[in-house]
Amino acid sequence: MDKIIFYTILVFSTLAFSQSTIKGKIMANNEGLAFANVYIKELKKGTVTNENGVYELSTIPPGSYTIIASFIGFKPEKKTITISNEPNYVLNFNLIEDANVLNDVVISGTLKPVSRLETPVPVEVYTPTFLKKNPTSNIFEALQNVNGVRPQLNCNICNTGDIHINGLEGPYTMVTIDGMPIVSSLATVYGLFGIPNSLIDRIEVVKGPASSLYGSEAVGGLINIITKKTLNAPLFSADIFSTSWLENNVDLGFKSAIGKKATTLVGINYYNYNQPIDNNNDNFTDVSLQERISIFNKWTFDRKNNKEFTIAARLFYEDRWGGEMQWNKSHRGGSEVYGESIYTKRVELLSKYQLPTKEDMYLSFSITAHDQNSVYGTTAYFANQKIAFGQYTWDKKVENHNLLLGTAFRYQYYNDNTPATISAEKTTIYSAFLQDEIKLAPKHNALFGIRYDYNNNHGTIFTPRIAYKWNPTANDVFRINTGTGFRIVNLFTEDHAALSGARDVIITEDLKPETSYNINFNYLKKIKFENGSFLGFETSAWYTYFNNQIIPDYDTNPNQIIYSNLNGFAQTLGISSNIDWVSPFGLKAIVGFTIMDPKNVQNGVSSIPVLTEKFSANWAITYEIPKWFLAIDYTGNLYGPMRLPILGELDPRPEYAPIWSLQNIQFTYKKFRNFELYGGIKNILNWTPNKGIPFLIARAEDPFDQNLTVNNPYNLTFDPSYMYAPNQGIRGFLGIRYTLF
Repeated sequence: MDKIIFYTILVFSTLAFSQSTIKGKIMANNEGLAFANVYIKELKKGTVTNENGVYELSTIPPGSYTIIASFIGFKPEKKTITISNEPNYVLNFNLIEDANVLNDVVISGTLKPVSRLETPVPVEVYTPTFLKKNPTSNIFEALQNVNGVRPQLNCNICNTGDIHINGLEGPYTMVTIDGMPIVSSLATVYGLFGIPNSLIDRIEVVKGPASSLYGSEAVGGLINIITKKTLNAPLFSADIFSTSWLENNVDLGFKSAIGKKATTLVGINYYNYNQPIDNNNDNFTDVSLQERISIFNKWTFDRKNNKEFTIAARLFYEDRWGGEMQWNKSHRGGSEVYGESIYTKRVELLSKYQLPTKEDMYLSFSITAHDQNSVYGTTAYFANQKIAFGQYTWDKKVENHNLLLGTAFRYQYYNDNTPATISAEKTTIYSAFLQDEIKLAPKHNALFGIRYDYNNNHGTIFTPRIAYKWNPTANDVFRINTGTGFRIVNLFTEDHAALSGARDVIITEDLKPETSYNINFNYLKKIKFENGSFLGFETSAWYTYFNNQIIPDYDTNPNQIIYSNLNGFAQTLGISSNIDWVSPFGLKAIVGFTIMDPKNVQNGVSSIPVLTEKFSANWAITYEIPKWFLAIDYTGNLYGPMRLPILGELDPRPEYAPIWSLQNIQFTYKKFRNFELYGGIKNILNWTPNKGIPFLIARAEDPFDQNLTVNNPYNLTFDPSYMYAPNQGIRGFLGIRYTLF
């Protein structure tokens, strides 16, 4: 018996000690590369590097393996290693940066994975590293440093907003998670809040119509938030920061194996701001008070032949209010103290399943339920929306053709208590689409696409698309894209100016779907210098033309917002450029600018649309000092004049906003293992929109318009829609990040 025990221990000891560990460091530009991926092909096992670029793979049995190191924006590197009986092996990598991340695998442009260098559709990629240059509690604010993308606050009191792409308002932008259109309509206003940053792998931005693949609402562009794969996610991560305004944000993420066939990834975001501040002395909160929590859970299942199967869900709750400083919840809906209070509840479920066939086929679906309970003064807005979406795609390669065929179904239920919604709206859309990407020659690609939609309320809609790409050299890419888009409108899910304040809402006709026509020219150049530096340059010129555009008319009657289809046309043309520079001595810079010329033509009369800037600029400059374990990030944006919604000719407020800029600086200390300490100053210029004007909110002293004949020389009514920039001035922030691998 003793011998059996002895040999048993000996066998287990031998097996234990035959397991080896591979350690090493992944370098780039003479620095450790944080959060890079390391993968053993044969074992299907991987990890990510820590903040210093160090990785460790344990319990590796004897054998010969291929180790792959990769990171977005760098060329992957492969090495082979033979493991015998040694306990430890060291394997280092030095990744070469690919200027302007041309070789990223992107999905958004063509609805399937493709190299960014090869796709005919221009797609911009932004990683968590970019987002961390200016820490924010939500993606809405983080996008302020993306060229041509501007977060727009639409209400001085409740501070709800949307995302403008190339001058087009938020409802023209579709927001998706992992390609699923779960963020639309009601969630256009709230969908970019509360997505846990710990789960974001990257954000892909497509500017211009994408309706031929994504359908309604993808008229102005697409923002696709791609979550991390469980393989690449750390075991645990935490990012916690607070500001001098007492804004507190907690972002947590962790993963766990569930049995042998499943892995779960959880992200939690909690944000709290409960400190009323009135620096502009109008007796209204400068920033709405908010408390929100978002929980995201993604399951990945291990299937035969590495077929994909994921299920994800998100729960979101937010309580926000803004108003007079003495407001509390007992005043909600009353006429004594003015306040705007919004309760939002959302549930989202999405899944992607690769069929067990030889062909590359996928079934995807998403289900969302959104419940909103809002009060704007004495105006109540109660809304409920449910959306079910399903899609089938077949990716088929035939010689020089790369085909994508698909069908989709969308059901939408919407009901609210406004006069515009007499009964619940039930919409069904049946869709079919076909895309053919053709390899015309070694340096020439073309893409043809068409989508057919049948809407039970509006009938048949066609949205074609054509794209062409030419690579004259390995470092140059020319692209031309043209296509159409359409959008079906529900005003009250998108425009909170229609609910906030004292203006009456006038709808003059049955609103028809909007249609757009767009052409975009894109040129991209990358240069690698002998001293190790990189330069990437990308420029785009575009033209967009609209029929039936629905634009709120603030001018005809200052006490009304009039909605109708434009009797004429609207157009936007512009040019934008991005420059990415990486030096060999720790300095990196991303600089962009956009120039636009938007106009609306109604009954032959031309006008400039409200809240659309004519030019903007963005920058993110980083300087790394390795010997001090320090990184310095300087980010900012600059916006040109934009037309604002004044209340008639007597309104003393300027009709056009001045040139304004928000700038930030951050210092990150990276000496401690698994930890990062960061802090800095936001809005270092202390810019707020109340500078140089008599007031922001019209008649703030009389929010219920009870004394319009008293002290009213400008003949105004209460209105908080004069809004173009955040009311927050300079403030400090301090935070800590922890990552466990």
